[in-house]
Amino acid sequence: MNKYLLEIGVEELPARYVDFGLNQLREKISEGLDEHNIRYGNIRTLATPRRLTIIIEDIAETEKDEKLEIKGPTVKISYDADGNPTKPLLGFMKSQGITEEDLEIKEVKGNEYIFGNIFKKGRSTKEYIQEEIGDLIRKVHFPKNMRWGGKNIRFARPIRWVMSIWNNEVIPFDFEGIPVGNVTRGHRFLGSSTITLSDVDSYEKVLEENYVIVDQVKRKEKIKYESARMAKSLGGEIKDDPDLLDELTYIVEYPTPIVGNIKEEYLNLPPDVITTPMREHLRYIPIYNSTGNLMPYFITIRNGNDEYADIVAEGNEKVLGARLEDAKFFFEEDLKVSLEERVDALKGIIFQEQLGTLKDKTKRIRELVEKVGLVLEVAEETVEAVDRAAFLSKSDLTTNMVQEFTELQGEMGEVYALKSGEEKIVAQAIREQYLPAYADDDLPESTTGTILSLSDKLDSITGLFAIGLKPTGSQDPFALRRAAIGIIHMINKHKWDLPLDTILDYSLYIYVQQKGLAFNYTEVKNNILEFFMARIKQMLLDENIPYDIVDAILATKTYDILELFEKSEGVRRWLAEHDTKDFIDGYTRLANLAVKYEDGMKLKDELLKEKDEIDLYHKFNKITLELDQKINQKEFIEALDLFNTLTPLIHNFFDHVMVLTEDVNLRNTRLALLHMIDLKMKRIMDINKLVQND
Repeated sequence: MNKYLLEIGVEELPARYVDFGLNQLREKISEGLDEHNIRYGNIRTLATPRRLTIIIEDIAETEKDEKLEIKGPTVKISYDADGNPTKPLLGFMKSQGITEEDLEIKEVKGNEYIFGNIFKKGRSTKEYIQEEIGDLIRKVHFPKNMRWGGKNIRFARPIRWVMSIWNNEVIPFDFEGIPVGNVTRGHRFLGSSTITLSDVDSYEKVLEENYVIVDQVKRKEKIKYESARMAKSLGGEIKDDPDLLDELTYIVEYPTPIVGNIKEEYLNLPPDVITTPMREHLRYIPIYNSTGNLMPYFITIRNGNDEYADIVAEGNEKVLGARLEDAKFFFEEDLKVSLEERVDALKGIIFQEQLGTLKDKTKRIRELVEKVGLVLEVAEETVEAVDRAAFLSKSDLTTNMVQEFTELQGEMGEVYALKSGEEKIVAQAIREQYLPAYADDDLPESTTGTILSLSDKLDSITGLFAIGLKPTGSQDPFALRRAAIGIIHMINKHKWDLPLDTILDYSLYIYVQQKGLAFNYTEVKNNILEFFMARIKQMLLDENIPYDIVDAILATKTYDILELFEKSEGVRRWLAEHDTKDFIDGYTRLANLAVKYEDGMKLKDELLKEKDEIDLYHKFNKITLELDQKINQKEFIEALDLFNTLTPLIHNFFDHVMVLTEDVNLRNTRLALLHMIDLKMKRIMDINKLVQND
């Protein structure tokens, strides 16, 4: 079967761009083949920092032939009285390149039309490649693109060569003077700069002979396996670090792990102070002993073979040593000033120009954590701990260590707090305030840390919305979506009854008191609630809650986050386990009539005279108290069971009772009854949003 290989050779791509570009390239090529009816099998994607490669297996030799049926003018206007083609028909045939032999008559909605049958022979796939592949490459875009050498092509880095091979044959195409052929390049320093490839099947083997492992999966496994083996030989182990492993995979073409040593004097530093420059700045792999403590070794991944490994290790040791010497100096200097003594220095750090300094933010957070603590009715010692943590929460941002290694904010706050004699729970909360830092990150464990983290994030969301800096489209420079999702996850984890609208009022009121800041309170509040509801809706959909149930729950305008999630799952389970047609039909009809209720209509039970309305009224009264208890206790399945006991009574009511009677008082009483039941159901959901499956 046929194979086609496309390799785009570039200057070294940033690691984060490689998968991004490769996936786009595969998508564009796949879409192009599908659009032009070219059959193909598996599409393999291979990549290094210097090349993006696509290998298409079992690709057909031609586009699929097409038979098209094109609708033309009506028969009435297509022929004259003598049966000769008229101008409309002649124009249609000319535009489609067909003759009368290709025409047929078909009836469409009672009218006869002319249809033209067109046969379109497919191009050869080689022709398609020559004419289309260049444009498909141009469609690949990166977060930042560049132009070079006066060319019109935009790409993440300059493209230096392109290989285009069909089995063992070059398929050239014009690409603004960039060479397109069967010539590739090996490792920048160890391989040949000119490698002529004879066929697709030899591609990976030839490149590996030139110190390029083009398969990123093989490179990753080589790094992981050899690093683990090397650590084990030293009596240690490496921890799973997917982000670092991915980055290492995409910054080398021929990975070789090499061990380096860490001076014992640096091991007295906090572990994060050592590993942060290793991982984040130098991309070294730390080695740990069986108890999880750092060992005096690291692994660096060389882009090449193991020649002169000792010299390479020595060079990397010097680089790390210089970094750790700086860290040691920063750490010792920072310890000379306690976190409490640093609080005033926050006056000199702007949080946001309109929202003030970090000292201002600290003051707002202290007020907000107090309010949240009162709502949650936490213990007095927790109130005191979270106030202290809030007071010190941003102090580590003034330290040399955090200013040098910003990734350590919070982490160093915990270390310095403990060194300053703060309680462990306070120190832990200072670290946990930044959790979760990214999708799927850990959530704060302590109540103190969770209250602080939630309040910090809510303060940022409230303030930035108040000054009009809310996320738009894909733009979210302050990561407010992530902050909102973090708040939702924290509330659900701790199962807190913490209504969003309540704590939002607290946060907004704190800003109202801040001098020099004016905003429309109601508008900002509604915008923030809508922002949170959009996050909640997507999270519920991600949990496989059907969209109509999500809409039915959110339509009740309840802002108790925990209740929304528990209610959605409860309703989903109840509907899945019951035959709900009668239930939904009955309550939907009830809801549709209840909208005719107007303020002032009163239920006068003495006016009820029909057996079915009396039965419904008495049964509803009988279960009302229990219904409220079940809903208040978030026992939604049991509440729906109670609602379902009304289902036959509701149907009997509609079968035998005229609601919109001419007797105004009786009509108002019946509408009031329906309104009462509908209001109770809306404590769970808006039944009109549910979609019944046939």
